[in-house]
Amino acid sequence: MAKTYDVIIIGGGPAGLSAAIYARRFGIEPLVIVRESGGLMATAPLLENWPGEKSITGAKLAQKMEKQAKKLKVKIVVDSVEKVSSDGKKFEVQAIEKTYSSRALILATGTKHKHLGVPGEAEFEGKGVSYCATCDGPLFANRAVAVIGGGDSAVKTALLLAGFASKVYLIYRGGALKCDAFNKDSVSANPKITVIYETNVTKIIGDKMVSAVELDKPFEGSGSLAVQGVFISVGHAPRSELAVGLGATVNDKAEVLIDKAGKTAVPGLFAAGDVTDFGFKQAVTAASQGATAAHEAYNYVSRLNAGKK
Repeated sequence: MAKTYDVIIIGGGPAGLSAAIYARRFGIEPLVIVRESGGLMATAPLLENWPGEKSITGAKLAQKMEKQAKKLKVKIVVDSVEKVSSDGKKFEVQAIEKTYSSRALILATGTKHKHLGVPGEAEFEGKGVSYCATCDGPLFANRAVAVIGGGDSAVKTALLLAGFASKVYLIYRGGALKCDAFNKDSVSANPKITVIYETNVTKIIGDKMVSAVELDKPFEGSGSLAVQGVFISVGHAPRSELAVGLGATVNDKAEVLIDKAGKTAVPGLFAAGDVTDFGFKQAVTAASQGATAAHEAYNYVSRLNAGKK
């Protein structure tokens, strides 16, 4: 007979790992299923707002959190969950390698990168088009690159790339960057970075590799911009498909609706982190939500064990 865990946590970012650590400390047995260790946090070039760390990469912070969870004997498996179902008493989690069951379920599935949706984007992915500066930035040493976007993520990407590239064009459709004042000042002070405002990239062009982007308005007299790399940072979409399949309620952004304890509309199903409708999405708030969801999952499992609903 297959083992039934107290709680299965899907996701290995700050929300999922924090939930696992707290679940273990509450005395219930969690199983963590991760598609990618660390989630999107692991691709963050630099975190300078995590308490206790003056400056740390997302990958390093993820490693620290995972190490702490493993020290508490949390079982972490690397697999991709394809389907989740519930009979009202237990959850069945169907992954590629194996099927697992649990009394409670915490979804910390996070988000995925949004795509720009322009010609050439899909064709040149991995051939100059990237969504991860931490992963691919060193490949563009001494080359000109474009970063598409104007939020914190795009600005941090531009600052990271400036350490490798000969020139960084930050192309944003808006009239002002949407980032914190420190990063905005850092961009202004960096001679390698040029911000192109109120402009959209309409096409990514090249032969075997990216060679330029087309713009919807001229920049320095030309409708195209010669670059060898294009880093797309235009936001994220929640990975809420599993929650929807279980009957959880989502908003018009496809974010899972939760109460302040992390409960969804489905008994025994909790959610934490960027997949939820919580407005201020940061690693530290995701970790807080993970801890809260673990506490509520503990209460839920305790009531089940006591024969209560």
